[in-house]
Amino acid sequence: MIDIFKYTGQLPEKLKSRTQINDDAVNSSVKAIIADVRKRGDKAVLEYTEKFDKVKVSDMRVSRQEIDEAIEKVDPKLMDAIERAIVNITAFHEKQKRLSFMDYNGDITLGQLILPIENVGVYVPGGIAAYPSSVLMNIIPAKVAGSKRIVMVTPPMSDGKVYPLTLAAADLAGADEIYKVGGAQAVAALAYGTESIAPVDKIVGPGNIFVANAKREVYGTVGIDMIAGPSEIMVVADESADPDFIAADLLSQAEHGPNGAVCLAVLGMDVAEKCAKALDEQMAKLERSEIAKKVVADYGAIIVVDNYEDAMECANLFAPEHLELCVNDPYALLPYVKHAGSIFLGHYSPEPLGDYFSGQNHVLPTSGTARFSSPLGVDDFIKRSSVVYYTKRALIEAAPYIEAFANAEGLGAHAESIAIRRRKAEEENK
Repeated sequence: MIDIFKYTGQLPEKLKSRTQINDDAVNSSVKAIIADVRKRGDKAVLEYTEKFDKVKVSDMRVSRQEIDEAIEKVDPKLMDAIERAIVNITAFHEKQKRLSFMDYNGDITLGQLILPIENVGVYVPGGIAAYPSSVLMNIIPAKVAGSKRIVMVTPPMSDGKVYPLTLAAADLAGADEIYKVGGAQAVAALAYGTESIAPVDKIVGPGNIFVANAKREVYGTVGIDMIAGPSEIMVVADESADPDFIAADLLSQAEHGPNGAVCLAVLGMDVAEKCAKALDEQMAKLERSEIAKKVVADYGAIIVVDNYEDAMECANLFAPEHLELCVNDPYALLPYVKHAGSIFLGHYSPEPLGDYFSGQNHVLPTSGTARFSSPLGVDDFIKRSSVVYYTKRALIEAAPYIEAFANAEGLGAHAESIAIRRRKAEEENK
């Protein structure tokens, strides 16, 4: 049975400690792997692939023939689902595109150029499962942003190949290069390059604790999207909610596994108890029931609140990756959301809708980082360059102010860069 708490103005202690990304042993191992890949390149990557994935790979790059063979193996219905999802995801992310601008104002021009990050590395989990949805969510916004080279890495299966569904999704989404390698060694290869894999400028995509720590370790050499933690969901519900729906939605995140968090803020003890009962009944039938049970026991909670105000305060304290507003009037609560990765409104907009099909990105801030970060999107694959043009007259007019700033900061060369132009202009005008 999931723990039930009465809201007291703060979250239960078990939810406050849900971040599980730091591990000294993992950090040490990751640093050693990265250093080795930097030193020995392909040879190190292949050795670690054999060691950790238990498979010997001779050529890391996936060939066109392998991709074509994989596509032939995929159920046409699944291919149709992928293609429809691509349409939705692309349409959503097209609306995020920014425009460059130039502001021409007499003697002064100020502007901004929006430029794509040219080389992007996409990490897709694999090995024991296929995640075609992660392929789409990471590649499509990069394509929309205009990235020229998108490199996907994913761990191989025991036969040394990549899941057909993963390859089909990558090809349809527009991956330029695909390599069958995973773990910290793949992150290192993307960041520093090897004989086979040219380095990228930014690495995105979810992974296990080794991948997350590797991304953190290489940050600065390359950009990264975020340090993704375990999956989590917060549901806000009232008496209009169906307990069976709520239970199913909580379990949709609990089945992801270790250290995930599931929370329900609900108006009324009666609804809370009904949801708890439905959760137990559905969990017993779940294929991944043991995994879900541990998540519910470790980081699961139902919090009973007196009103919508308390429910939203609770949700904002949690700052969830996924927030469902399963209430009679979800739009009325939307203005009160301060911190959430992705928000789902009403009884028929469950979290898996966003995972696979509706179009918004499912790579989201976790572990409370929604307080200061956002879902993956087109902005993650662009950079901004500022542009400035001053005529001689405009610079001379601004010179006294610039020189004052520079001298106040003790930066004489800065001041002289302006002053030398000012003096020459004054001489010319004599």
